[in-house]
Amino acid sequence: MKHIPRKRLGQHFLDDPAIIDGIVRAIAPKPRDPMVEIGPGLAALTQPLVERLGHLHVIELDRDLAAKLRSHPQLAVIEADVLTVDFTQLARDMQAPGIRVVGNLPYNISTPILFHLLDHVDAVADQHFMLQKEVVDRMVAQPSTSDYGRLSVMLQWRYEMENVLHVPPEAFDPPPRVDSAVVRMVPLEHPAEIDIKVLSEVVQVAFSHRRKLLRHSLGKWLDARKFAGAFELQRRAEEVPVAEYIALVQSLH
Repeated sequence: MKHIPRKRLGQHFLDDPAIIDGIVRAIAPKPRDPMVEIGPGLAALTQPLVERLGHLHVIELDRDLAAKLRSHPQLAVIEADVLTVDFTQLARDMQAPGIRVVGNLPYNISTPILFHLLDHVDAVADQHFMLQKEVVDRMVAQPSTSDYGRLSVMLQWRYEMENVLHVPPEAFDPPPRVDSAVVRMVPLEHPAEIDIKVLSEVVQVAFSHRRKLLRHSLGKWLDARKFAGAFELQRRAEEVPVAEYIALVQSLH
């Protein structure tokens, strides 16, 4: 019986062989790589991956799909909401210093998944995700562009990122209403030592009024904390490079 995509789970199944091949080549799986796939669905990407790996862990929320996946002898199926999965513990269970994480992420919760994985970044070797193109554009955006924002800063602090493949709507069944892209995320070897909660708050305040100068938003926030350091507030949030946000957070401590 054909699986009917479930809207509430944001299911769009990849079924274009050329695109699948392009994604697999971008991931470049090697035998015995410790890899975890999020949302394997109908196994379009799963099968070519596991053929190269030999074994693959998959995380699937859909009960019917998880049941079908369990019949595959080379898959370890975790039936769960990915936002509840402890990737740090999973890496320990797999006896891997760093796991490779891949997947066609549900577009309706892609940003929460990215931030959830950020909490477990020390257990990750690299990540390759299919996302809405608009989200990938924001992730890799440079300062002084319309796409540069909170997501850009929070992820660029910790990852080197690259848009590696464009994916059109017709590559899916059913086709989404947006273009997609595949992003490669590699954790930085020597990230700046900061309090991530403070960085998150600083960036959220800064971009709360992105069309106004920072003195109207972040300036008031800094004044309330009696900040006596130097930080140029006569500019907009999108004009501040990631390194300067990091330096500000470090100086607050």
